[in-house]
Amino acid sequence: MPVKVIVRKNTYFDSVSLMSLSTRANQIEGIEQAVVAMGTEMNKGVLRNVGLFTPEVDAAGNGDLLIVVKAASDARCESALGEVAKLLDKRDKPRGGAGSEIRYATLASAAENVAGANLAIISVPGEYAAREARAALDRDLHVLLFSDNMGIEDEIALKQAAHDKGLLLMGPDCGTAILGGVGLCFANAVRRGNIGIVGASGTGSQELSVRIHDFGGGITQLIGTGGRDLSEAVGGIMMLDGMRALANDPATEVIVLVSKPPAKSVEKKVLAAVAECGKPVVVCFLGGSQAPVTQAGGHFARTTKEAALKAVILGGQKESEINKRALNLPLIEEVRAKLGPQQQYIRGLMCGGTLCEELSLIARETLPNVYSNIAKDPAHRLEDAGRSRAHSFIDFGDDEFTRGRPHPMIDPSLRIERLLQEARDPSVGVIVLDFILGFGAHEDPVGVTLPAILEGQALARREGRHLEILAYVLGTEHDTPSLGEQTRKLTDAGVTLASSCTNAGLLARGFVTKKGAQP
Repeated sequence: MPVKVIVRKNTYFDSVSLMSLSTRANQIEGIEQAVVAMGTEMNKGVLRNVGLFTPEVDAAGNGDLLIVVKAASDARCESALGEVAKLLDKRDKPRGGAGSEIRYATLASAAENVAGANLAIISVPGEYAAREARAALDRDLHVLLFSDNMGIEDEIALKQAAHDKGLLLMGPDCGTAILGGVGLCFANAVRRGNIGIVGASGTGSQELSVRIHDFGGGITQLIGTGGRDLSEAVGGIMMLDGMRALANDPATEVIVLVSKPPAKSVEKKVLAAVAECGKPVVVCFLGGSQAPVTQAGGHFARTTKEAALKAVILGGQKESEINKRALNLPLIEEVRAKLGPQQQYIRGLMCGGTLCEELSLIARETLPNVYSNIAKDPAHRLEDAGRSRAHSFIDFGDDEFTRGRPHPMIDPSLRIERLLQEARDPSVGVIVLDFILGFGAHEDPVGVTLPAILEGQALARREGRHLEILAYVLGTEHDTPSLGEQTRKLTDAGVTLASSCTNAGLLARGFVTKKGAQP
């Protein structure tokens, strides 16, 4: 098939916008594949690997915008390029009227012209991100660094510089924050309250904020740290600074920490800060140990649901008045009865990395042979993320799936393909799916996946099998689309709903546990 390219010289779009544009471009009828990206060496490498590399791509500079399409004919390519260009022009056109958007060419000009600004969100290619972050810190701005692919030495230097100035450096690869009631990057519409979150995991922080909202509580601030903050090298600089910020915030009465287990030396520093905090701190280090948290005076939580519940109770909610979303035990027996003896396995196809981690940890508590593409332990890690074995939990937001592609929260096409692959496997009893709502996410994540769900169910029926599709929608009634709208589509399609990531894990393992055993 022919490949056609448009190069727009010296035209910059941030990575969040480009992910969204690429997703919309791939939905244009007749396009086999489309990529809208900056002309960086990394993006050129991706285009080379997927067969979209051309002399025009090779000649493009880092500051040039690439529009690359592959279609059935030259004529269809040209037509598609025009349609993609219209999407770009629409995106780039400022809105008129009161409160209209004003665009500045540089961070410096924006800082000089926007009175009272105290935060910069940086979403540029990784090789430029450190420079822009330093410029923001030099102007005494807090920084949310959405960009990734930054060297760890730069991360350490930037976080230390921010610490010395009393500023926050959230990131790199920080995808979620709520500051002053405003959701940044990927976040959900949750009520204000008295609970603050510091999270080294984006979807883990989203899950906590939504569960707190569901239990009747609310959020003061949600501070992201970036995924490497709790590594030995970085030393938890941002998590410690985030805790101090919340400890000094009069509106925050309870603090929640969420992450995968930190490096041991970093855990000691974080728990020492917990002991000195002066406010109740709930610690949810997924897969971590209770004893050191309890010894530090913290409140240990094994799961995100437990962390949210403890936080709202510590924040003053009466436990007797909270709907705890108890596990539906009769449902477990009902589904067990539908599955054949050969249907032994769970396949979790997840957009959220922390959600994937929590599901696999819950499964591993009682089930053997649990694998994941993000497992740290080599004994539990999938050798090939494209092929499941036994109980498999796949994070489609991991780097191997997102190089040159939008995050699955924006473009779930790879997961949709995998859903049909897993539906064909007669050993699979349960497929677990997450649907993440909120700022930055796909405008209708359930709707775009429903045809594949229905096809998978029909395929299993034709072979005389029941295929249990278990879904969890991470969102609130205030999100767009709303939680109610998305869950109704799923229930109308015969999909089983879980009320939390934790419950999804417990239900899934219960469905495939031998009849009569405890889930």
